[in-house]
Amino acid sequence: MESFDQYLIEFQGYLQIEKNASIHTIKNYLKDIDDFLAFMASLGLTTYDQVEYLHVRSYLALLNKKEYTRKTISRKLSSLRTFFRFLTRENHIQTNPFRMVSTPKIEKKLPQFLYMEEIEELLQLPDRSNPIGIRDRAIIETLYASGMRVSELVSLNIDSIDLLTGNALVFGKGAKERYVPLGSYAIKALNEYIDHARPKLNPASQEKALFLNRYGNRISDRSVRRMLGKYVQSLSMIKKVSPHTLRHTFATHLLNAGADLRTVQELLGHVNISTTQIYTHVTKDRLQSVYKNTHPRA
Repeated sequence: MESFDQYLIEFQGYLQIEKNASIHTIKNYLKDIDDFLAFMASLGLTTYDQVEYLHVRSYLALLNKKEYTRKTISRKLSSLRTFFRFLTRENHIQTNPFRMVSTPKIEKKLPQFLYMEEIEELLQLPDRSNPIGIRDRAIIETLYASGMRVSELVSLNIDSIDLLTGNALVFGKGAKERYVPLGSYAIKALNEYIDHARPKLNPASQEKALFLNRYGNRISDRSVRRMLGKYVQSLSMIKKVSPHTLRHTFATHLLNAGADLRTVQELLGHVNISTTQIYTHVTKDRLQSVYKNTHPRA
């Protein structure tokens, strides 16, 4: 077990330093590896080099038996494949038993988004006669205007945004930085929040976070989800709306208005354009509309 612990510590350092992985990502990797270690123990395997291809197949069969989703199995497989590749690279083992295992095919779900009328309705709900309502309006405007993740939003500090140039410095996955534009509506909402609401939430002005909770501390992503859910519930929407829905909406509306895929990829902070391409599926209505309006034989 000492070598297990030692190699895991080395792997964690590899993820942090070489891969620049987030704490959340590292936690998932270690959890997936820990689950596989329990499986190894059940078979009486005491070292990594004892793991063979058939053991891996048995583990996948066990995950299927436990009715894990394909997405979860795929993630666990990816974690283990990366870990055993690392062990091979460091000469801790001779062969990678995961190298020949194919990843389960995942059925891609189309991202859910809001139509413009739904966004307008949502933005009218916060009560701007009080600091919390002004803050909520600024949060929703910022999420929709920038397409940033909720984790990126709650990590913003007061000096992360420049309202004169209309940009925000965002720290994305893997601690990667990018600048995102905010747009005139978000800038107006943020100005109102910073000038009139934030000082009331934190009169001492010692908190560097941009968005604060009612106690004057940095707001959590859970609080943002709960806040958004409260407003959506009052609209009686059938759709399940989360902060990520606003990110999907941002991307979909840009593509529908003619933005190119590369630009949207940069704005969303996607490393691979294949991640962004899923949004092209939800722009079919626009393509059909353009075709009908422009093709002489439509």
